[in-house]
Amino acid sequence: MERIQALAGISETEGCITRTYGTAAWRQGALTIMSWMQVAGLMVSMDNIGNVRGRLACGLSGAKTFVIASHMDTVINAGKFDGPLGVIMGLDLLKALIRNRTALPFDIELVAFCDEEGCRFHTTYLGSKVLAGTLEPVLLAHADAAGVTIKDVIHANGSHAAMLQDDAIPAQDWLGYFEIHIEQGPVLYEKDIPVAVVQAIAGQKRIAVTFRGMAGHAGTVPMDMRQDALCCAAEFVQAVERTALLHKDKIVATVGKLQVENAASNVIPGLVICTLDLRSSDESMLAATYETLQQTTAAICKQRNILFEWMPVQETAPVLCDVGLNALLTAAIAEAGYKPVALVSGAGHDAVAIAAVAPVSMLFVRCFKGISHHPLEDVALKDLIAAVEVADNFIQHVIHQYDQVWKYQH
Repeated sequence: MERIQALAGISETEGCITRTYGTAAWRQGALTIMSWMQVAGLMVSMDNIGNVRGRLACGLSGAKTFVIASHMDTVINAGKFDGPLGVIMGLDLLKALIRNRTALPFDIELVAFCDEEGCRFHTTYLGSKVLAGTLEPVLLAHADAAGVTIKDVIHANGSHAAMLQDDAIPAQDWLGYFEIHIEQGPVLYEKDIPVAVVQAIAGQKRIAVTFRGMAGHAGTVPMDMRQDALCCAAEFVQAVERTALLHKDKIVATVGKLQVENAASNVIPGLVICTLDLRSSDESMLAATYETLQQTTAAICKQRNILFEWMPVQETAPVLCDVGLNALLTAAIAEAGYKPVALVSGAGHDAVAIAAVAPVSMLFVRCFKGISHHPLEDVALKDLIAAVEVADNFIQHVIHQYDQVWKYQH
């Protein structure tokens, strides 16, 4: 808790927590985490994208790597626990292994990912994509509001964009991945349960939708002769809600941003831009809802004589967590005396990027009222204690299971 408070005190602005990728506050946070890893006895480095990496080597030739990770960046005006909780709990886990002189049949690498939230450059999973070897080179040209690119940040940090591919853990060397994270939802809080196994991470589609009508004088254009882009957008928003409610157990849909161009109280809106966010762990449901809403939007616009543009912005497929690792995690929860519960994560996590190369697992920790991405984000000490015990049990299960495999193979 002291370390979570210490990181919370490192921010770009006073009075709130903001640590976006590549800023001075971000670098200070990274160096702080590096110092903690060094004191713990890990082999510490910062790779070219800015991930902080602490390695605990087993000393066996040809050993695979098990990664424990979360992210150190934040959203703007963030809470204390989203990201740093997983990094600091991972450090505690490795300190216990070192203190107990636990014999490992594989290497463990603790990673504080540099950028998961993507607030500065509107990109996600920069750090985890580099670790997985899947970072698209085109992303390096993404610029922030001041025109600074990701490539500029890498060079300013004393690193080299051309060497990013060297920082990946080869697919054949991965053993697995484990991430501890707050739930970011109210289920555990409402059910009074401290931890849960993540069964899957919802896939996501983000779309930018533009409605083009005709601006006009609010007092002179008759109601039945208008091409009101905002009224059209409003009907679209309601259609999104109705469609999602029909399948509320399988999908969620959000129009989170609405921009009225050249807005004035006495002008009929002529241009409206909005966002659509669709999420589901069911890939077929995600695709079907996408198609339905695109067709519905076309019908609404045709009826209102409005032109529209439908532009996909981001897409990630649903990710299923590994059945074998989840069985070990479920057993770890039961051994700690808690009821095993499985949840689907509606939020994205670095595990999404890592799933391309390795089996992944996640442990959710209860947070106050499910509040996240907000200063009121909070985790009770008793829930941290529960999560530490479960994580300790889990890593011992992984060690035992793979130790048997290693002995069989050698």
